[in-house]
This record gives sequence, structure tokens and C-alpha cells, in this order.
Amino acid sequence: MLNDTYRHKGLRKQLAALLKEKGIESAEVLKAIETVPRHLFLNSSFIERAYQDIAFPIGAGQTISRPHTVAFQTELLELKRGDKVLEIGTGSGYQTCVLLEMGVKVFTIERQKELFDKTKIFLPSIGYDTKFFYGDGYKGLPVFAPYDKIIITAGAPSIPEALLEQLKIGGRMVIPLGDKVQIMTLIEKTAGRQFEKTEYGEFKFVPLLENKEWGD
Repeated sequence: MLNDTYRHKGLRKQLAALLKEKGIESAEVLKAIETVPRHLFLNSSFIERAYQDIAFPIGAGQTISRPHTVAFQTELLELKRGDKVLEIGTGSGYQTCVLLEMGVKVFTIERQKELFDKTKIFLPSIGYDTKFFYGDGYKGLPVFAPYDKIIITAGAPSIPEALLEQLKIGGRMVIPLGDKVQIMTLIEKTAGRQFEKTEYGEFKFVPLLENKEWGD
């Protein structure tokens, strides 16, 4: 089942070339996209299209983002090897694996129990192991803070205050802000309560769920 063939590798190389054409410049990001076997994260009926630049449903009302979106967010983080990264919204785990390929330490949190249970088992089975947490992404993971980088992989109507607090001074947060359509936003923490914000155009994400009814 966990089959990664020369054909898949060739398709990944083509995908990385396509993303470069679409403006992704980081050689490290492109290499990560070329390495992670995206077809293993999809329902078998989608496998033939796994290396096209499109999103797919993964269950629980969630999606696996377009490769361009994953690469774009990853590039904006400006990751350095050894960075401590908080990922809000594990989802399928594809973005998590791209981060891990960049040589960073990932703490990833998922609100959907169904996805959390599945991904926590699946990622180690294909050789990716990290720190998985089931919980409310709005609250982050203060116990391991501060983080060098924070990535939010769902649309948020506003920036969660807890995440701003958990970002290291000099750190970068990438978050899609907005309701129906999101603006990809980079937040740089310049001092204790000082932030610089840069916007990078429209993207479409599933909404970030705030935990209002704990207990599933």
C-alpha cells in the first residue's frame, strides 16, 4: 500500500518545476515538495491526480491544501534548520512532513479527533515522526513556547492572541486571515508587543475551528 515508485518521484519532480514557475524560489522548499510522497496522503481514488496543483478532501470536512499553498506558506516562514515550529491544523499531515523535510522541530495540533487519530499513526508509518497534540489551535501550545515560527493551515477571522504571545521575538507567523476568502498574512514579532504585518494576496482555506464544545 505504501508504494512510492519511480513514476511518483518523476511526477513530484514535475510538480516542483511547476511550483518554481509559479514563483516559489526556495530550493529547500522545492526539494521538500519533491521528497514528500503526496499520493500516500490521499484517498486511492485521487492518487492519479496527487501531483497536480489542486486541493482534495481528506474527511471531517477538511482538505489537503494545494501544493502551491503549502510551498508558499513554508517559504514565507523562512525556516532555518533546528527551528521550533508550531503548526496549527495537522490535517492530513502533508504540510507537517514538508516542514520536517526542512530540518525543523514540529509541534502540531489538530482539533478534529478523527484526523488526529489517523495522522498520528500514519505519519510514523511512512517515516515521519513529530510531536502530535489533540486540542484547540486557538490556544496554541504554551507549555513548549516560545516558537521560532508558527504556521496556521486554516482560515482565521482574526489572529489568536495566544499565538502572538507564543511567538518568539524575531519570529514569523504565517496565517490566512478572513472568513470566506483569506489573505495570506505574515506577522513578524519585532518586540514584546510589537508586530509587523505583510499581506500576500488571496487564498481559500477551510475555517479554523475554535473549541467551544470540548468533549468529543
